[in-house]
Amino acid sequence: MRTPRTSVASRSAAAPARPTSSLQMIPLGGEREIGKNTWVFRYEDDIILVDAGLAFPDETMHGVNIVLPDMTYIKQNRDKLRALVVTHGHEDHIGGIPYHLREFDIPVIYGPRLALALLEEKLRDVGLLNRTELRPVGPRDIVPLCKNFFAEFIRNTHSSADSFTIALHTPVGVVIQTGDFKIDHTPVDGERFDLHRLAEHGEKGVLCLISDSTNAEVPGFTPSEAAVVPGLTKAIAEAKGRVIITTFASSVHRLNLVLQIAEQQGRVVSLLGRSMLNVVAHARRLGYIRCKDETLQPMHVINSLPDDKVIILTTGSQGEPLAALTRIANGEHPQLQIKPGDTVIWSANPIPGNTLAVTRVIDKLMELGANVIYGKDKGLHVSGHGCQEDQKLMIALTRPKFFVPTHGEYRMLVKHAETAMSMGIPRENIVIINNGDVVEVNQERIAVVGRVPAGVQMITASHDGVLMDEILQERQQMARDGVVTVVISLDGRGRLLCTPQVQHLGLAGEGNFKGSDLKPLVEDTLQQAWPRFARSLERGSLEVDWAGLKAEVEQVVRRFVREQLPGKPTVLVFVQSPEEESVPVTSLPVGEDQLDQERLALGRRRRSSAAVAAS
Repeated sequence: MRTPRTSVASRSAAAPARPTSSLQMIPLGGEREIGKNTWVFRYEDDIILVDAGLAFPDETMHGVNIVLPDMTYIKQNRDKLRALVVTHGHEDHIGGIPYHLREFDIPVIYGPRLALALLEEKLRDVGLLNRTELRPVGPRDIVPLCKNFFAEFIRNTHSSADSFTIALHTPVGVVIQTGDFKIDHTPVDGERFDLHRLAEHGEKGVLCLISDSTNAEVPGFTPSEAAVVPGLTKAIAEAKGRVIITTFASSVHRLNLVLQIAEQQGRVVSLLGRSMLNVVAHARRLGYIRCKDETLQPMHVINSLPDDKVIILTTGSQGEPLAALTRIANGEHPQLQIKPGDTVIWSANPIPGNTLAVTRVIDKLMELGANVIYGKDKGLHVSGHGCQEDQKLMIALTRPKFFVPTHGEYRMLVKHAETAMSMGIPRENIVIINNGDVVEVNQERIAVVGRVPAGVQMITASHDGVLMDEILQERQQMARDGVVTVVISLDGRGRLLCTPQVQHLGLAGEGNFKGSDLKPLVEDTLQQAWPRFARSLERGSLEVDWAGLKAEVEQVVRRFVREQLPGKPTVLVFVQSPEEESVPVTSLPVGEDQLDQERLALGRRRRSSAAVAAS
């Protein structure tokens, strides 16, 4: 156990004055889901954030790369935001920060050295380092965030090195935000959970505990990270050729273990994936990864060595489409191709929602001839989140008056609440909440008193903007039911210049669909609708409401398409018309020769209108 460090503020300074109002606690992400963990704490006009994470899209989010919490509440109250506190360096806790800094300033960010080193590089890459100040902290530091908040950093154990639980000192009492944790009594880096400090807070009185619920359904204790050493050692030793190991790039302890085993077995290691390279570089610089320089070699050196002397550490344990291992499985990686005799070791479990993507990558690797070792029974992975007994110990040490389960899907939150009740916390002192719920707490009560905006922001794969919900719904509908496009060309008097051009993609039952039937339908619609959308003006000119006419045609075409096809295919109607100028009434009765001349002229001056889309 480390001795207490000199605090940024003395403990006596953190003692709150007599409260005049309640503390508000608002999750913007992490409730009833895994990912985008973001908590807001507000007392009067002071707001602080604890973590600001992201999530990854599921298979229904077509074209989406990153999912962020809706930060409307913070943008509306940006003048009250005093600081951001980071618990550790996983993407679901820090990954949203570069995106948020494009929309609002964060005065200062406090967090562990490793997390801030990773964050600094992210911000430098996108030119946002000047939008905030990064201040690293150590175990037992107490930092004054503003008049009403002090943050105390308590060392915990997790799959990420340099991880903290936060004791938030507020005017109404101490709130413990556990961050991600498990209670590892034999941590591989020797940094033990500061259970003594948790117990001290429990002895003095903890107002509220906000606790990680990820493994709330799993009995027992989560095994130590050291438990993977025998399984990894055996799998690597038995491999006859190259060994490819995939795990979370941010699992620094796991990476360090692989490097140690490689040195013991006379193998060298190469890294694939930008995040893997970044994390290892920063972790080595800060002392969280220790290995000989010659143990790490670039791919061009690895390729010249005997296969049984090689280990490749790669990203892609969750089947991410652009990750290195997925590209390897698809035969698309420029530096590495699978060959018979390769052993792929899966040192991670799928995050809920990623199982299908992971199994697809495993299948492809096997088809290419790799021996893939995976599964919970192989001893290749342990969770970084505490199970029921870890959670009970956290409650027993802190002895909170009120309890809020977080970081989990709904069933996990419910189970964690049941565990808390089994530990003696009354049901009325526990709240299970949604993202956006405003939880008000003081010494007398805890209650949900309102809501703030809390949805998602979806960042497109090209990183060029936010995808709105209605656009995603359109994409989902197109993927489910298909698309029909109809292009209609009209002359200045609303007559068809050619047969409507119909194309369709992804339709179910498309054999029953006859695009040729659209011509008489469109002609009839134009004939009936024209008098309502074209009117005579003075001096023999004609004014046409082209937008209204297009909408009328689109409605009829959509109805026709959906009567012939199952489901609700998306219908896109493009109406090509002359420039919206006055048309002489006297020219309406024309012969075929004159119409041909007008068609030629129209081809030179025609413009395409915007598509009218029907979802």
